[in-house]
Amino acid sequence: MKKIVLTVAAFAAASGIVYAQEIVNDSLQNVNLQEVQIVSTRATAKTPVAYTNVSKEDIQKQNTGLDLPFLLLNTPSVLTTSDAGAGIGYTSIRVRGTDATRINVTANGIPMNDAESSSVYWVNTPDLATSLEDIQIQRGAGTSTNGSGAFGASINMRTQNASATPYGEVSGSYGSFNSHKEMIRLGTGIIRNHWAFDARISNIGSDGYRDRASSDLKSYFAQGTYFGETTTVKFITFGGREKTYHAWDGISLKQLNEDRTYNPNGAIKDDNENKGKVIGFYDDQIDYYKQTHYQLILTQRLAAGWQLNAALHYTKGYGYYQEYKNGRTLKEYGIAPYYAPTFGEDGTPDGYELIKKQNLIRKKIVDNHFGGGVFSVDYNMGRWAASFGGGGNHYTNDHFGQVLWVKNYIGNLDPDQEYYRNTGKKTDVNFYAKANYQIVGGLHAYADLQYRFIHYTIDGTNDKWDWTASPERSQILDVDKKFNFFNPKAGLFWQINANHSAYASFAMTNKEPTRNNYTDGLFNSPPKAERLLDYELGYTYRSHIFNAGVNLYYMDYKDQLVLNGKLNEIGELMAENVKHSYRMGIELMAGVKITRWLDWNVNATISKNRIKGYTGYMSDYDDQWNDMWTQTAVEVGDTPIAFSPKFMANSNIGVNFGGFMANLQTQYVSRQYLDNFGRKEDSLDAYCVSTLSASYTFSIPAVKSITVGATVYNLFNKKYVTNGYSQTAAIYQQGDKQLEAQYSSDPRFYPMAGINALGTVTIRF
Repeated sequence: MKKIVLTVAAFAAASGIVYAQEIVNDSLQNVNLQEVQIVSTRATAKTPVAYTNVSKEDIQKQNTGLDLPFLLLNTPSVLTTSDAGAGIGYTSIRVRGTDATRINVTANGIPMNDAESSSVYWVNTPDLATSLEDIQIQRGAGTSTNGSGAFGASINMRTQNASATPYGEVSGSYGSFNSHKEMIRLGTGIIRNHWAFDARISNIGSDGYRDRASSDLKSYFAQGTYFGETTTVKFITFGGREKTYHAWDGISLKQLNEDRTYNPNGAIKDDNENKGKVIGFYDDQIDYYKQTHYQLILTQRLAAGWQLNAALHYTKGYGYYQEYKNGRTLKEYGIAPYYAPTFGEDGTPDGYELIKKQNLIRKKIVDNHFGGGVFSVDYNMGRWAASFGGGGNHYTNDHFGQVLWVKNYIGNLDPDQEYYRNTGKKTDVNFYAKANYQIVGGLHAYADLQYRFIHYTIDGTNDKWDWTASPERSQILDVDKKFNFFNPKAGLFWQINANHSAYASFAMTNKEPTRNNYTDGLFNSPPKAERLLDYELGYTYRSHIFNAGVNLYYMDYKDQLVLNGKLNEIGELMAENVKHSYRMGIELMAGVKITRWLDWNVNATISKNRIKGYTGYMSDYDDQWNDMWTQTAVEVGDTPIAFSPKFMANSNIGVNFGGFMANLQTQYVSRQYLDNFGRKEDSLDAYCVSTLSASYTFSIPAVKSITVGATVYNLFNKKYVTNGYSQTAAIYQQGDKQLEAQYSSDPRFYPMAGINALGTVTIRF
């Protein structure tokens, strides 16, 4: 019923826009729509870095409901994953093998990465892609930007420009796994030569490919813009609310072969006759989060060639996840053990038993605030294009947990009682100066210098139990770290002639550890900051029917933080700094316009990603020696970096004839290892997957256009996996430590859906 009401309201609003279009003054077409942009963090045609621009039109072609990472899937060196297996819900992106914690993301130059985890959780801002003007992906260190360090890539998003004329748009999608999307978008056009307003609301949902991996996502976008003769001011607010059932745990190889849709999250296990057997699933095993962004952006033309860009921003986030936990130790949650009556075979009471472990439901909550400002002063005249900018941001996040229920508990249980609480605070300040100078002809020199200061603290108790303490207690967090980073970059760009260009660059960037690196590390050995030296060399050929390019890169890491199988004092997997590691590769791109209506674009990445002198750790159960789990160091030497395929390639064949459009996209990815031991047993098989989309656009009276389309994902129904984790252990026989270890592999996988489809109807006014 809600969907019907939403659609009716959209048609009513859009009808009003059609009427407004008829009476709009033609003179408004001459209004100078100088858009507000924080452009100094972007690469331009003459910047010596590897980048890809994704236009608004390219976004719209694929934007039927999947999360934003999947809209970038066919750009060079990009991989995506989906916990639920259908591209909606918790999804993530990797570029050149680097994960989300190493990818800087901004919207209008304003940081989007969570300040503590350094990740962007795309599920928190669903359908943001509909309200974007374009996206730029910079691979490697890229140009200086605001927020988290770019340690492999940066994604720079621009929200939509104001429209000169009124418009309205209604779209709806529906497909496999009950996946659906409803969206309404409206704009006033220019009012009184100075004002424009735009708004969007979206509703997205899916049952997910995996069992119970459902998503219920709401989002909005709104902006108001003032255009003056030399001044433009824009207020933007966007946000989302997500409610997803957990699909955070992978499945075993046996389950992958027998029941690919199985989801172990929320399992309720029998603790009686069939101890350990799954007897049901907890209905409210959910993750809930609401995030709201506010941006106030100013663009001011100061003089000929001079422009000021400045923005204030604030983001509010609040959410929690709750889960059913089997057989948990009560004292770890601040709950006193209790005596429960026992019964004889005839059912009569025969005594009491002290219950120290019990099934329970816990809730972990975060309440965070992020605010600050960014600015740049830009100069562009003659041979010079230069910028001076930076920003200052402050973040605070309260983490705390509660126990909502304990099975058969005897005693007083306060569900509002906290069993841990800690607060993370982070201040991040940076300044940069960039200049691009035309030396002679088409030869340009580029320099980019950035200073970045970070102060990060965590105070309070953690949600992990420290059984090494005396007396035992929750882990105490007392982190107070400051970092001073200098990040220089330089390069040359040569426009050889109208068709040929080349570049060479060097960049150094530094990155601070994430929250998990501190909370999961060794208590007495804090992690160190990481450093990247990035060397890039590129060449491009462009003509009106053919283009081709090649990028060579060598990314040399010092003290990169990697999961190495080692456990900290309380048995948690931890990341450690590895002294030397590198990524080197070649990115190839080509495109040809075969006919007026047919084009073909391809790209490929061939890479080598290694850790030098790697020592990993395996857990082994030694009942002969210690009767406990211990850690065994394994000196591996030169080894491949996890989740970094040697080869990947994309192909996109596009047809655009009249109102008909079609695209056949194909991606091939070679083997990926789940850890840094380089063992085939702990890896993801290579896969090749294709997506076919087709649409037809036409118009009728009183309607600008109607587009009807469909997309078939995994066209050839391949069984493939894009993500997972290893659980390799070392087993020694006869208790003889001199014997070679026998490895016991038990990896976990996140399977992707087989062939599935999504149909879409879009009406524009």
